[in-house]
Amino acid sequence: MNNFWESLKKPLIVLAPMADVTDVAFRRVIAKYGKPDVMWTEFVACDGLYATREKVGMKDEENPLMQSLLFDKGEHPIVAQLFTSNPETMEYSAKLCAELGFDGIDINMGCPDRSIEKQGAGAAHIKDADTAKEVIQAAKKSGLPVSVKTRIGYNKEEIDTWIPELLSQDLAVLTVHMRTRKEMSKVAAHWELMPRIVALRDALAPNTLILGNGDVESLEDADTKIKESGADGVMVGRGIFGNPWFFNREVNEILTEEKMRVMFEHTKLYTELLPNKNFSIMRKHYKAYVNGFEGAAELRAKLFETKNVDQVEKILIDEGYLGE
Repeated sequence: MNNFWESLKKPLIVLAPMADVTDVAFRRVIAKYGKPDVMWTEFVACDGLYATREKVGMKDEENPLMQSLLFDKGEHPIVAQLFTSNPETMEYSAKLCAELGFDGIDINMGCPDRSIEKQGAGAAHIKDADTAKEVIQAAKKSGLPVSVKTRIGYNKEEIDTWIPELLSQDLAVLTVHMRTRKEMSKVAAHWELMPRIVALRDALAPNTLILGNGDVESLEDADTKIKESGADGVMVGRGIFGNPWFFNREVNEILTEEKMRVMFEHTKLYTELLPNKNFSIMRKHYKAYVNGFEGAAELRAKLFETKNVDQVEKILIDEGYLGE
């Protein structure tokens, strides 16, 4: 197995997988303006991949799940995040990702979405360690390094019982969102607990890298959290919204005009690369890009009404942010 993680310089600052956010269009923008050490895809359903490709026979170019696995060569190293409680569909999907050229497989064992938990996946794995381990072993058959993203517990903190179960699987990386499933994102991330996780890793699986996730607000904040916690790095989620420059240490301040130009570049890429996705998904990006300057609320309201890239372009021209 070629474990690309072993060649990376620590500490690591990586991009979190986020549904309808970290798609190929946004990742391409991020790679251009401030590339992280490692990219993650959106999470992808293994059961759905198997069903649409093998049972239904859907063409890959028409398959929204395959669209979530699109990536550009400039994004390497890139990890595909998958979810399932079925070892067979995990093996199928992980091998497919290896064929597609991904550098690693990550398994979602922390998502609190109820529809995913009903499938026994996401955070539901925290309550069923045996199935979790079967899914991990199935992913390893791909030949790619396997990592897991999880939480510190389900209804309560369970570091001393849940984390060792995962560390027993010889993972390349373990990313821990420093909240329980019950807490969602309603409380501050418990970074003060990370030293316990690191200590468990040192004792049980010294070759596994530990990344922390939750409330990483800037590169300076990332540096502080890494230093104080002893983690090998951090994963950045919400901090990337509207800020493709997040990972760029050479950028201090972005002018509003530059933000609007890059937002439009993002919009064009979304339209070109993901023509089958609903254009309204871009609204969450507009909400983040168009913020903190005079007239932002009015401009944001106009952008929320758009249905295509041409309408966005016209508004930005009319507002003086783009030339005709």
